[in-house]
Amino acid sequence: MLTKNQIKQIKSLQLKKNRISESQFIVEGDKIVKELLSSKMSIKCIYATQKWIDLNNSILGSFVYKVLTINELEIISNLKTPNHVLAIVNIIPSKFNYDDLTGVTLILDNINDPGNFGTIIRLCDWFNISNIICSADSVDRFNSKVVQSSMGSLFIVNIIYMDLMKFFSEMPYKRTVYGSFLKGENIKNLSIEEDSFIIMGNESHGISSQVESFVDKKISIKNIGGRAESLNVATATSILLYQFCNK
Repeated sequence: MLTKNQIKQIKSLQLKKNRISESQFIVEGDKIVKELLSSKMSIKCIYATQKWIDLNNSILGSFVYKVLTINELEIISNLKTPNHVLAIVNIIPSKFNYDDLTGVTLILDNINDPGNFGTIIRLCDWFNISNIICSADSVDRFNSKVVQSSMGSLFIVNIIYMDLMKFFSEMPYKRTVYGSFLKGENIKNLSIEEDSFIIMGNESHGISSQVESFVDKKISIKNIGGRAESLNVATATSILLYQFCNK
């Protein structure tokens, strides 16, 4: 049984400021928690029903867990339909070194939608892209919707938040920077370099003018006769990554 203070502390992690101050975040759901258990993340505690514990005892190992009822899980859950398991995870700061940015590196300029960001993280995992560089004003990677939509890929892809102006200004080498725009060179006709950066911009405003100044090549996905004015940023990212990773 959870105390009132424990309930308050767990529920407080639904807010970014508390995740930062406590250096912890929440993971919910059977599949994602199983992904978590096989990752290198630091798990503080797992809260689960006895049924879930019995079914997954072989993979729990030495992890600390507490048995709760469904009703107790509902109290601390951020989901409309609570799962049988919830985990509190310690936040470990991401490591950043320019020398580690090999192959394709994705750069996100002020991505605000949690669902889009979670999907993009999963896409990077799918295409074996190790690093995502995010502007400081992008959505928090530990937002509950980001965690859910990333489906465990959050534990694999290295995500770094920093000032993009500083990132480009202090880069110790020259590497081609591609930027996604509505009007740019057709990605299908492009000769792509193996080590490169791809910038995806804000859902409404695209790449900021400050970051645009570092773009070497503007690229786009050509409309094939349809009426839609633009693509969702996650959808556009999937098409671009497919092109870049299959050249």
